[in-house]
Amino acid sequence: MLEHEKSRIIEMAWEDRTPFEAIEETFGYAEKEVIKLMRASLKPSSFRLWRARVTGRKTKHKALRSPEVSRGYCPTQYKR
Repeated sequence: MLEHEKSRIIEMAWEDRTPFEAIEETFGYAEKEVIKLMRASLKPSSFRLWRARVTGRKTKHKALRSPEVSRGYCPTQYKR
């Protein structure tokens, strides 16, 4: 994995409205792999904060989202 890809995955994982499925579609990393990456990349306290933040969060899992939400990210989210 390239450093800029790793950085972008971490950024997407921190974003409230980017579901894990969007990370998997974009980079091929399933939720469990993202969790492992976050654990290895963040300080322990930061990892615990992140896990508490995303656990059960409706916006981080497509299956828990309202069917009215048809996209995984804001159209202006990706930097070019």
